[in-house]
Amino acid sequence: MGSLFDGIGGFPLAAERCGIKPLWASEIEPFPIEVTKHHFPDMIHVGDITLLNGAELPPVDIICGGSPCQDLSVAGARAGLAGARSGLFMEQIRIVKEMRQAEIERGHTGVNIRPRYMVWENVPGAFSSGEPKGEDFRIVLDEIVHVVCPSSHVNQWFSYGWQQVGWHYEDNKCSLAWRCLDAQYWGVAQRRKRIFLVADFAGPTAPLLLFDALPNQEVKNES
Repeated sequence: MGSLFDGIGGFPLAAERCGIKPLWASEIEPFPIEVTKHHFPDMIHVGDITLLNGAELPPVDIICGGSPCQDLSVAGARAGLAGARSGLFMEQIRIVKEMRQAEIERGHTGVNIRPRYMVWENVPGAFSSGEPKGEDFRIVLDEIVHVVCPSSHVNQWFSYGWQQVGWHYEDNKCSLAWRCLDAQYWGVAQRRKRIFLVADFAGPTAPLLLFDALPNQEVKNES
């Protein structure tokens, strides 16, 4: 696993507990880097995300990232993905594309193209940010689907906004699923809701991974 916007290593900690090796991390703040160096001494620190080339990074099966949330948060100025901080989400997409293209050029195909999976975490304000309301989250879904299906388009399904749980299939080419989780139910003594989105770039397993079950095909939310 590779961790972008790594902070103090939340994704590497979760990965390690699940038997997944955190191979490298991108972070620019000195103190968080020292924290992760202490807890994950074998993890490579690759530096500023804007200076990275996905084709040159060690290939990983999963790329995780919680891109800066300030421009999406209801507590901020709501600049959305056009903001300098939350707009860094596009750097995560760029790196995924660059790594996958390099893998294709090495002769890998199908499920063997890395990264197969991407995980994105952010604030629930992403559901309502943008114009029209919720457009930023639609763009997030669009950009993730475009990694493998560049001509596809994800529509906003509900005029009153996005649901806190949803999924999308692009034939058998890729799938993505998201859910809003509250830290108070996961061993943390505070209320802290966050969106967690999983994408599978080679199959239909994203809902299975995030929900531990495939959604009912008759009621799935598809564009």
